[in-house]
Amino acid sequence: MRAGIHPKYHEVEVRCACGNTFKTRSTKPDLHLEICNQCHPFFTGRQKLIDTEGRVERFTKRFGAQTAEIRKAATQANKASRAAKSKKKTTAATT
Repeated sequence: MRAGIHPKYHEVEVRCACGNTFKTRSTKPDLHLEICNQCHPFFTGRQKLIDTEGRVERFTKRFGAQTAEIRKAATQANKASRAAKSKKKTTAATT
């Protein structure tokens, strides 16, 4: 191996956004993680919404918080309006 071409290998303390810290070795002097094995849903079994750039708020603003009852009512209203339109088309076609 040639001397002087390899990066320095430091022992660093890794810090996660959830507050978890652990020691490892890296060529970077410090590591900051957004998600680790203590807060990742795959390892914890709990789902945690990670909202980046307000996507969840934008979705709820656009579509609203929908319940099953609201969706059923909207579906029935759509069916009724389609039925009324098809009636108009059939009466206009026969005349």
